[in-house]
Amino acid sequence: MTVHVELRRGAYHDSVSLMQVSRSVAGAPGVQAAQVAMATELNVDVLGQMGFEVPADAGPNDLVVAVRADDEAGVESGLAAVEDALRALSATSSDTGAADEVPPATLGSAVRRSGAGLAVVSVPGAHAVTETYDAISAGASVMLFSDNVSVEDEIALKDAAAAADVLVMGPDCGTALVGGVALGFANVVRQGPVGIVAASGTGAQQAMCLLEAAGVGVSHCLGVGGRDLKAAVGGRSTRQALRALAEDASTEWVLVVSKPPDEAVLETVRAEVADLGLRVHWATLGAGRPDLTAAVEQALAAEGVTVPEWPATTAAPDDATLPVGPSLRGLFCGGTLAEESLLVATDALGPIASNLGHEPALGAGLTDAGHVVVDFGADELTRGRAHPMIDPTLRMERIAAEAADPTCGVLLLDLVLGHGAHPDPAGELADAIRSARETAHAAGRALPVVVSLTGTDADPQGRSRCAEALAAGGASVFLSNAAATRHAVTLLGGAR
Repeated sequence: MTVHVELRRGAYHDSVSLMQVSRSVAGAPGVQAAQVAMATELNVDVLGQMGFEVPADAGPNDLVVAVRADDEAGVESGLAAVEDALRALSATSSDTGAADEVPPATLGSAVRRSGAGLAVVSVPGAHAVTETYDAISAGASVMLFSDNVSVEDEIALKDAAAAADVLVMGPDCGTALVGGVALGFANVVRQGPVGIVAASGTGAQQAMCLLEAAGVGVSHCLGVGGRDLKAAVGGRSTRQALRALAEDASTEWVLVVSKPPDEAVLETVRAEVADLGLRVHWATLGAGRPDLTAAVEQALAAEGVTVPEWPATTAAPDDATLPVGPSLRGLFCGGTLAEESLLVATDALGPIASNLGHEPALGAGLTDAGHVVVDFGADELTRGRAHPMIDPTLRMERIAAEAADPTCGVLLLDLVLGHGAHPDPAGELADAIRSARETAHAAGRALPVVVSLTGTDADPQGRSRCAEALAAGGASVFLSNAAATRHAVTLLGGAR
């Protein structure tokens, strides 16, 4: 094994770009592990956890290139991948202006120079607040992709935005579609009459893909951040987004999508919507409320649209002589999809341990012998690391571990396609599913696998192509996350 760590002084790149670079390098021949990141305190800590020793004089303006490989040839392969990936980034950025043009020094100056009405902020949370204020003061709405922004800063930013008559989408806003332009993780869907306001990333993607399957297009999808409908934030951006859509000529009706909201905030927003003259339908998760698929179906029916049969492929059953373990293991990349599955499965199975902020809560190891749902996109699992929709390494390792655990009865997984996601995720996941089932079979037990596949055929990855690959790996595949969860519960016996 050979380890290479170097500092490149003053070579700044944004965190999202470096996540993609790290992933490219990690896939180079002979490379065991790699991380290319700015030497912030958080990233240095992550590098240390990965076994890399970063020089003590490294600072946040320095780029760290860390590669662990089988041998020197592997290191050279990894470094060549670094150069190729950074060169590609440089080529992309150089396409945005004339060769002799001096780039703007700040985000605000970039907004003023370009006249842009929308800025995307994607820097570590500690720095995101300043950049967002800068864009707001320049007159731009902001898609705040960054997470780890305090709720106090979120409230202050949204109040500042309201005073400036612009919108803050976020923090932790992963999905938006504005005038047909996809931002962050977003699917390719047709243009149409439906506006979406989403305090939920993967929930918005699920809704967009269900609408696409029903032949209904989207005008805009405005993310507002997962906390917006909680008591502390009070629906500040949801109100602004609804007012904006009420004034938008291309929007005929609206779907509000949310993780479980605060009841009082939701009722207040509902009452205010009545004055906007806007047809609004609600897909807000919670005990006793419809799941996302049912909410979309209700909205379609109310708007006079025939509800289609949602795409689904059911795998052939395992050998009936093989026993199935007793517990559901839901391993998710999408937080809202995890929340929805937890709600749906709890109705049938009883308490499910998770890292979603509910009881019973999983410990630091995120394991339990009973039913479990894990959100691998949770803040604590993405600090200094790419989101699992980009880098699924942690979940892949967990799939292998569950395959060897006799208490694991059914694996329930999600896979979310679209811009920003892994460019070819189905092949890797299908291989992991196939390997997990083989491991279980070798130990004398069956391991059914169910996948919730959110995407469209227009996505870069192609939903049908991905569904075929996953089915070939032995999985049942559903467009509806709620339907996937119910199928998994059925395979488990569906009883407490």
